[in-house]
Amino acid sequence: MASTAPTKSDESDVLSDLYDDIMPAKTRPALPKRVKSAIDKQDATSEVLIKVMQLMMVGFFGLLYFISPKTDGSTDFTLVPLVLTLYLILTIIGLIWSIRTQLPDWAVYVSIFFDIGLLILLILSFHIQYGQPASFSLKTPTFLYIFLFITLRALRFQPRFVIAAGLIGAVGWIIMIFYVITIDPTDTMITRNYIEYLTSNSILIGAEVDKIITIIAVSAVLAMVLLRGQRLLFSSIEAETAARDLSRFLDGSVAKQIRSAEQQISPGQGIKRDAAIVNIDIRGFTNMAADMDPSDVVTLLGEYQSKFIPLLLKRNGSIDKFLGDGIMATFGAVEQSDTYAADAMRAIDDIMRISDEWAAERRARGVPPLAINASVAAGPIVFGAIGDEERLEYTVIGASVNLSAKLEKHNKELGVRALTTEYAYQTALEQGYEDQRSRQSVTTQIGDLKDIHKLIILEDQA
Repeated sequence: MASTAPTKSDESDVLSDLYDDIMPAKTRPALPKRVKSAIDKQDATSEVLIKVMQLMMVGFFGLLYFISPKTDGSTDFTLVPLVLTLYLILTIIGLIWSIRTQLPDWAVYVSIFFDIGLLILLILSFHIQYGQPASFSLKTPTFLYIFLFITLRALRFQPRFVIAAGLIGAVGWIIMIFYVITIDPTDTMITRNYIEYLTSNSILIGAEVDKIITIIAVSAVLAMVLLRGQRLLFSSIEAETAARDLSRFLDGSVAKQIRSAEQQISPGQGIKRDAAIVNIDIRGFTNMAADMDPSDVVTLLGEYQSKFIPLLLKRNGSIDKFLGDGIMATFGAVEQSDTYAADAMRAIDDIMRISDEWAAERRARGVPPLAINASVAAGPIVFGAIGDEERLEYTVIGASVNLSAKLEKHNKELGVRALTTEYAYQTALEQGYEDQRSRQSVTTQIGDLKDIHKLIILEDQA
């Protein structure tokens, strides 16, 4: 088995893509608009979630402040409430904005700056609140909330926002260190003794450098993980969009089978089943269309298909193909069925009924009615993929497929509208099809077929 371990080339691609995400390349291929729209929608939802979580955080910070013990004389200290109030106001504004519309990138960057900036200001205020040296603020565990603000940005699936939060956090901590060691020129509070650092307000530069490196490292690792997730997200959205589009061009059952296939579909794969084949056609459509405006032809076909395709699908049929005004549907081919022939006969009954109603509608509008022909044949078929590795098509192959097509054309020869074979008709009765009408049978040769077939007339000429 081939190794799946990442190569140096893969790592280089990740770093290159990460750079492109931070500084987008103009030559980068654009995603289709519909895919980008879906991604933007996910991002907008994520930004709302971020703001909600920030509201929860400011509430938590406020609760901690009000229940925490204060030192003597600290009750007049108002910086922390001011910081929390300002953060609350900005978060509410951001939430309302993100609900109404998608935040532009600059607004997200500003939000990140205020998130980290206000947190640094809050941490810095602790030494004033508790009457301690400035170095006291560097010991506060509230430092860990920087990582929370960084990880919140991962909800956007945009690595550049994580990197921005990490860099702002690192720069903010550097500024705070500089402030602490310069506030009292006579005592920088710096020590090289680790024990003294842990047991006093002294500053260990190495420990602070570790914090800065950790902020940057966590941000970089999270951004790389996020980039891989972003790739998967983009691929998934593209695949979902393509599958949705695929379902518009293929029958739903076929599209479902393609999506759920455990292995890649290859030409030559086939399944033998018993199925029924239905063909529908508008009699004389070719000659009629020759004298019509092209847009009228397409409009008429759209109206015709919108009336009859749902009837086929309602009876568990699958659309195999469109041939101009012809529609070929299968029953029991895509998915095995014990009622394939009965379903096909019921579909023909529906088609003939709707055909009569459509004819009446057209007469009422003052336009000539259309004669709809239909046919059903049943028997063993092979359902599978044909073509090559570049272009595949699911279809049905078998004698009954050819027979159904010829039966549809034979309607005109007999002066009827719907035909089926005796075998298909008897099979439908055995499968539960109930027919209250007395059907006429006829024995005849069909087209260029040599065999003589016994046919059942399902619908006479109207």
